[in-house]
Amino acid sequence: MDKNLYKPRIIDEQIKKYLKIFGAICIEGPKWCGKTWTSNFHSKSIIMLGDPAGNFQNKKLAETSPEIVLEGESPRLIDEWQEVPRLWDAVRNKVDSGAEKGRYILTGSATPNRKGILHSGAGRIGKLRMRPMSLYESGDSSGDVSLKELSEGKFVSKMTGDVNLKKIIEFIIRGGWPGNLNTPLEIASVLPTEYLKAIIDNDASQIDGTNRNVRKMNLLLRSLARNESTTASNKTLKNDIKEIDNEDIDIDTVSSYLDVFDRLFLLDNQLPFSSNIRSSVAIKQSEKRHFSDPSLASALLKATPEKLLNDLNTLGFLFEALCERDLKIYAESMNANVYHYQDYKNREIDAVIELEDGTWIAIEIKLGANQIDEAAAKLLNINLEIENENGKTPKMLCIICGLSNAAYQREDGVYVIPITALKN
Repeated sequence: MDKNLYKPRIIDEQIKKYLKIFGAICIEGPKWCGKTWTSNFHSKSIIMLGDPAGNFQNKKLAETSPEIVLEGESPRLIDEWQEVPRLWDAVRNKVDSGAEKGRYILTGSATPNRKGILHSGAGRIGKLRMRPMSLYESGDSSGDVSLKELSEGKFVSKMTGDVNLKKIIEFIIRGGWPGNLNTPLEIASVLPTEYLKAIIDNDASQIDGTNRNVRKMNLLLRSLARNESTTASNKTLKNDIKEIDNEDIDIDTVSSYLDVFDRLFLLDNQLPFSSNIRSSVAIKQSEKRHFSDPSLASALLKATPEKLLNDLNTLGFLFEALCERDLKIYAESMNANVYHYQDYKNREIDAVIELEDGTWIAIEIKLGANQIDEAAAKLLNINLEIENENGKTPKMLCIICGLSNAAYQREDGVYVIPITALKN
């Protein structure tokens, strides 16, 4: 690759850090999100196990003589290592044999079964999750507001410019795929559609050699799209398929297929915030469902700009997914984590960012500027209830908005940040 043409990614700094700490690192994430390009930028030699040249000779060589494919200048990139799972232990043994850091970079777009892998690699192989591009990485966010600086109390109000609703829709349909950045909107849905086909037709069976029912996998994917950004249970998905598609799927099959989708990094669910911020209220433990990129849900729903303009409810869920994808990328770069909050008193917070010091930020996500007052009132009410119960109140209250033209702090203390002005 011509490294001068490399488009920087937020994960770059984490990769540099991990290469100084671990003997090897593993960068995992969905296909086509840029793992190979980024890993190649940080490596000095490479072997690609998925290369079909010579009838997949690289893969065959790795299967017969794994020690040979590990030879090369460090850091050495081993792309799609899961094609030969035994390489994991071979890398671990190499790392154990010397004190050198940053010897190998492994990339993987699937997690193989533990069968054949003897050791977890804990302490030797550091893991990083890579996602499709955030709006800041793709150049669609000005980066006027830094999440890290905001969490440190450094904030200056500023006008950030008008945002067109059609532009937000374009970000959703196009997604954060590097190969889709310059694709005209009218054909931008082709890439995520083909991605899903590749998952169903090839990857879902190749991951463990099990043939699965393609029709049922497609039904489940469509149900997941209809339930994007919700806490729908497996039973809800099953009933949704029966009601809308007039098909019945066994609940065990739903669980099995969801596990496969997880292992292929097709899903990127949002965990519940487990911190006991309200001592007298039971917290729900359901994950919020997300695809790894909102464009996948959009493609499954066959969404067009016209359809989404006429269905603001669906657009709202997809916009929430877009924001929460970006928040995960930004937060993880500063050793923070993104959750959601939901309790049995029907109190919900769209996103909770738990910072490294244990403090947290409460975030509501709203597409329109006309929803800001309502969102602020909700955050202030939850904050007051937590305070009255002597609970752990958030460090700050924030609204991420799609159509706001300014980043500012309201008189009530709530921050308003356009997603197109945010960065890590």
